[in-house]
Amino acid sequence: MKTSITKILSNSSLDDLAGQLFCPAAFINDDAEGIRQIETLIREHKIGGLTFFHSRASAATNYEKKEVIAYRDSLEKLKSLIAHYQSLSEIPLLISIDAEWGLAMRVENTPCYPYAITLGAMPEEGDDLIYQAALQMGKDLKSVGIDYNLAPVVDINSNPDNPVIGYRSFGESRENVTRKAAAFCRGLADAGILNSLKHFPGHGDTAVDSHLGLPVIKRSRAEMLKEDLAPFRALIDRGVDSVMVGHLAVPALSGHETLPATLSEKIIKGLLREEFGFDGVVISDALNMHSVCKIYSEKGILEQKAFEAGNDILCFSEHIAEGKNKILDHCGESAIKDSVARILAMKEKVGLLQKKERQGAPDLVRASKINREIAALSMIRLSEQPSATDIPDTFVCIGAHEKENGFLEELRKTKRITTIRVEENTGSLKLSTRDPIAIALYPPNIKPHSNFGISPDNLELIEQLLNRHRVTLLLFGNPYAIRVITSLHKAYDVIVSGQDLPEFQTTAARVLKGDLQAKGQMPFHL
Repeated sequence: MKTSITKILSNSSLDDLAGQLFCPAAFINDDAEGIRQIETLIREHKIGGLTFFHSRASAATNYEKKEVIAYRDSLEKLKSLIAHYQSLSEIPLLISIDAEWGLAMRVENTPCYPYAITLGAMPEEGDDLIYQAALQMGKDLKSVGIDYNLAPVVDINSNPDNPVIGYRSFGESRENVTRKAAAFCRGLADAGILNSLKHFPGHGDTAVDSHLGLPVIKRSRAEMLKEDLAPFRALIDRGVDSVMVGHLAVPALSGHETLPATLSEKIIKGLLREEFGFDGVVISDALNMHSVCKIYSEKGILEQKAFEAGNDILCFSEHIAEGKNKILDHCGESAIKDSVARILAMKEKVGLLQKKERQGAPDLVRASKINREIAALSMIRLSEQPSATDIPDTFVCIGAHEKENGFLEELRKTKRITTIRVEENTGSLKLSTRDPIAIALYPPNIKPHSNFGISPDNLELIEQLLNRHRVTLLLFGNPYAIRVITSLHKAYDVIVSGQDLPEFQTTAARVLKGDLQAKGQMPFHL
């Protein structure tokens, strides 16, 4: 153990050390009272870290219930708050964030990288691009004062209707998920950023969002070991910083029908620690999620039970004072110090205990270059390459609104086209001829609920066009959305772009024109 860690463990009271276990949520766009609450937690309870979210409205358990307001100055607020909170803490705070696809997951006007499902569509030659994306992503995080990325997701998305993983997964192949997650972890590590594999023991085969309810996975232990747990085990063997345990019940592993993995000693101390040999930090998924926060009526017991089960970091705890007291009263000194030593080791690894200065800034130019290269390898064509003369002249853009950016401009460089923009909830569109057309579909939602936000009227319109015309269909968004098109087999040509980022729209147009061959493969079976 390094000297600085030994000194902290020796010179701090057990009460202060217990505070290191807690990593509450901090909100970039918070009010003065919210900021004062964090200040109090740092000064009085000596918390070990903070996990930043955009705003209270965007926090996972409130998502899609409250309007999320956009703020142009979120990045500057984030940098300022991190510096301010760090100045109040005697032991440097471990600052974390969910940045599965970059700072843009939580912060406006920052570099946005592709979703994991898009990365999962690339052939193996694209793994270096995943490394490059994660490396630059890590540099972006480091420049603003973040050392811990709660990523990558290594869940195998075996359930296409999964409401919470889906596009966040590299796909349904354990080999593909493992290989691509490994490249992602290497990139973060070379940027000096800590990683976190999630959501142990595997959140892929669920139809329930654990933010809102408790998923129960009915797979056998043998099935879990062969599939869901395989990426975790393989990556742990290669060396990872932390593992996030999910709020999901796996009776075959816990021996209990409704006990979340987060509260299961058999799963954390038995399977993860002893059987898999993991000696790094175990972090809980957010303890405010509905799947666990309502189990115990008395404040602090959830935190105590999560710690006793084997979690080192208690993420998004809302009852820190009560939780800390319960842990001090019921858990031994050695258990507390062992967990704090692991947490301090992560801080030591990224230079926090030396208080190194931050340099640089998020690089939008570099991100755009990487995105263009990923787009070129991830574009999927579900049909044979048509001739260039078969490109339609009429484009029906559905759900585009402000999203359409670069696709039509690229086409207009070499072709005269007519565009018809269909607003949401428009039920019919009359075209006077049976000429070939193209549909550029921009699903409003990235998640599968309500058919990815595609209105029934617009779904019916797509079906009508597929039945009446020779249709080229281009999907910009979550590839799983292609499954809601029931007459997809009637399409003449189908191109799937996993993103609607400008670089992807331009690339999709080049694929359509025949200037570029689509090299991506669907990361799941249709």
